Amino acid sequence: MPTSATTSFLSVQTRWHHPLLWLSLGMAAATLMTLAGLIFDPRMLDGAPLWAKPFKFSISILIYAVTLSWLLGQLPRWRRLSWWAGTVTAVFLAVEIVIIGGAAAAGSTSHFNVSTPLAAGLWSVMAASIVIVWLAALLVALLLFRAPLGDSARSLAIRGGLIIALIGMALAFLMTGPTADQLNSFQGVAGAHTVGRPDGGPGLPLLGWSTEAGDLRVPHFVGMHALQLIPLAALFLEAGARRIPLLRAARTRLGLIRILVASYLGALALLTMQALAGQPVVRPDATVIAWGVTLLAAAGIAVVVLISGGQQQAAKEAPEGVQPGRFSP
Repeated sequence: MPTSATTSFLSVQTRWHHPLLWLSLGMAAATLMTLAGLIFDPRMLDGAPLWAKPFKFSISILIYAVTLSWLLGQLPRWRRLSWWAGTVTAVFLAVEIVIIGGAAAAGSTSHFNVSTPLAAGLWSVMAASIVIVWLAALLVALLLFRAPLGDSARSLAIRGGLIIALIGMALAFLMTGPTADQLNSFQGVAGAHTVGRPDGGPGLPLLGWSTEAGDLRVPHFVGMHALQLIPLAALFLEAGARRIPLLRAARTRLGLIRILVASYLGALALLTMQALAGQPVVRPDATVIAWGVTLLAAAGIAVVVLISGGQQQAAKEAPEGVQPGRFSP
């Protein structure tokens, strides 16, 4: 039977999912161990520190486990089904990090490695694990769309963030197919992070994103972390509503979250197209820059229109002598 603990954050009642919390504690320990590996083990693999990948995955899984544990606590119904979805996720994410860390300890790669039957088998297990994790997240998204989540802006932030995260997670499947060069000259690798050049070239510190070619890890990363960033934006708006009268209107917060979700989707699409075009994220061409500026301008204009409309509405509703939109003491 699932167990629960109850806490409160901005009046949001949460029954934390315990298996995911235990996983997050394990990932905190793994983060410290892999950080020690980065500091004390000078070995390199494919142009990156040997322990960089398990370090990044430990942090990513920790953040995801805590976030999903919180999200599952928002479901007032289907608790047994959601508990199993979270538990299955915890198990297969643990499988994922064990294989990644074990490969690093052996001085080998985990992703795309089909050089031996053992390596190919482990890579197949990883691929199956991440598909199961994605399907579990899809189930949680469906449950959240049917659940009453209270505040409209918070509801949109949670649902929108999870949908965008599902898209970001799905982008990883674009990396798993063998490239043309790999098909022409098999070297025990099937799949790549980069587009236009082989993996292992110059990259950004720690992140490893290519500075010479398109890199699908960029939209994959940005998409996945919508799951944290967009709900956090909604929670900050709720906190800001305590001091900023304009934000107290639910329709204003909802409008801002709508703009954020739409802008985030636009940015994700732009980063994906840039990566598929073989263009490094640090060197956007004129077309990408133009689309980026257009996206920012559209978001800015939408915010100004929304705020102006909110101020006019607040002025109509405010008692005589009260100036809406100012910080309250």
